[in-house]
Amino acid sequence: MKISARNVFDGTVEAVKPGAVNSEVDIALPGGLKIVATVTNDSVAELGLAAGKAVKAIVKASSVLVLTDGADVKLSARNRLEGTVSAIVEGPVSSSVTIALPSGDSVFATITHEGSIALGLKVGSPAAAIFKAPSVIVGVGI
Repeated sequence: MKISARNVFDGTVEAVKPGAVNSEVDIALPGGLKIVATVTNDSVAELGLAAGKAVKAIVKASSVLVLTDGADVKLSARNRLEGTVSAIVEGPVSSSVTIALPSGDSVFATITHEGSIALGLKVGSPAAAIFKAPSVIVGVGI
């Protein structure tokens, strides 16, 4: 299957924490990074999600926020992947920002052009990719 989402991470389920309607799924990525996803309990059962299961964590670039200079910033978003800006493509309305992670993976974000300017983004500058757990789609091989 080919998909339009730019962020596809190979991972392994670390834990599934069930709730009344949704479950939290902790996904370990290479290099010690972690992503948290929130999916329905029905999806947990249908996908057979359990510790040790290989999964894909998928996040659309438009769901990723870019944070700079945020050492003391506290957010409700569960996912924060720290890295370095490796590419910026500026457009009149939107900008595409690539953040290289220490693991060798990259996170892609689509943000407004004004936001890119306000953050002072430059290749080589530190940045974090921020996204909420419900923005993560979990996939498994069939």
